[in-house]
Amino acid sequence: MKTFWWKIVAVVFLVYTIVLGFLGPVPHLQILHETIRNLYFHVTMWFGMMILLTVSLVNSILYLGKSEVKNDRIAAEAAHVSVLLGTLGLITGSIWARFTWGAWWTSDPQLNGAAITMLSYFAYILLRNSIDEAQKRARISAVYNIFAYVMMVVFIGIIPKFTNVDSLHPGKGGNPGFNTYDMDSNLRMVFYPAVIGWTLLATWIMSLRIRINKLQNKSY
Repeated sequence: MKTFWWKIVAVVFLVYTIVLGFLGPVPHLQILHETIRNLYFHVTMWFGMMILLTVSLVNSILYLGKSEVKNDRIAAEAAHVSVLLGTLGLITGSIWARFTWGAWWTSDPQLNGAAITMLSYFAYILLRNSIDEAQKRARISAVYNIFAYVMMVVFIGIIPKFTNVDSLHPGKGGNPGFNTYDMDSNLRMVFYPAVIGWTLLATWIMSLRIRINKLQNKSY
């Protein structure tokens, strides 16, 4: 039970998120209306993605310092699962854009930054798959992983803040910051459990991938 409690928490929180995400009360915000429910999926998946990408970054740095195989495995699998969450985030974001902006994609800098971020991590996966020698693969991909993380911070966290393009993303294009939306108690009651739930699910998937990787690469 001691090793499974967090998995039970993940399932409970995600069931709670799905049920209240579709059926719970939400504030009636201009333009967004009922689509604000996507906050529990689109935004929280990206929170989970960024948490795992940070885990991947830390383990890449640790590998460069200690050259321990476990750090390379964690870095790689955390990045793989992050790409899954990021892809789901792009899909849910595109659907959200369709019902708010009227288009599946717009010139919003944050959307374009998210796409560039995903492409940089797809390149990370391709890079790992293109190098046969294990230690060389681990070291080169660790260096690239640091570069990709910096790119994510620049394209998602910095550049959008210095543009005046109209956007529905909180804190951009004249819209109020995230805290203004988050002040609604109904949103808060589902949003934070959703972040925890998606992050724990991603961690669960990552742990399974690490175990599979160990079985497939017993010599490394």
